[in-house]
Amino acid sequence: MLTALPQADFIRELDQLKAIRRQIRLPGDDNRQENSAEHSWHVALAATVLAEYAEHPVNITRVIQMILIHDLVEIDAGDLFAFNDAADHAEQELKELAAAKRIFGLLPGEQGQNLLTLWLEFEAAETHDACFAKCMDRVLPVFQNMQYEGGSWARHGITRVQILNRNALLERHAPKLWQYVNGQLDLAVENGWLKG
Repeated sequence: MLTALPQADFIRELDQLKAIRRQIRLPGDDNRQENSAEHSWHVALAATVLAEYAEHPVNITRVIQMILIHDLVEIDAGDLFAFNDAADHAEQELKELAAAKRIFGLLPGEQGQNLLTLWLEFEAAETHDACFAKCMDRVLPVFQNMQYEGGSWARHGITRVQILNRNALLERHAPKLWQYVNGQLDLAVENGWLKG
């Protein structure tokens, strides 16, 4: 009989991601803030259905694994708004690396190291898998903010250029989605949801 499970602490720790709030609000659910666990699930499904738009061959299983673990570090580091300044992002990177080591360190040696390596690959965005995973993470808020008439863009006075810069990986790694995003941003500017 199995009396101890070496992954149990890690699995229990994952629950904490449900308490991390993001900038996206959900009008269909009393305008509450989306949590990071929901975000990861949504990005993983988006990657599954949008995989055909990857410009380069990708291993969708690895992409989904990266997406599902990419925000676990927010359990310790919290969520940082994408459009905060560079100094905030530099500080956040250090917090996230420490968090990754702690959280993946809850797993048995090789298993924890493998997930840490996968997380680092996502962060570096140098492989096709990581670039496509990061594209999906960055494009999802475009769908959401368009659905909610500008959502967090309108609340924070975000510009079209900021969104394009944030989604620049799409141009090389999912060019058809890049074209789609450009069209959506044109509509957002026209509707006053996004600054031109």
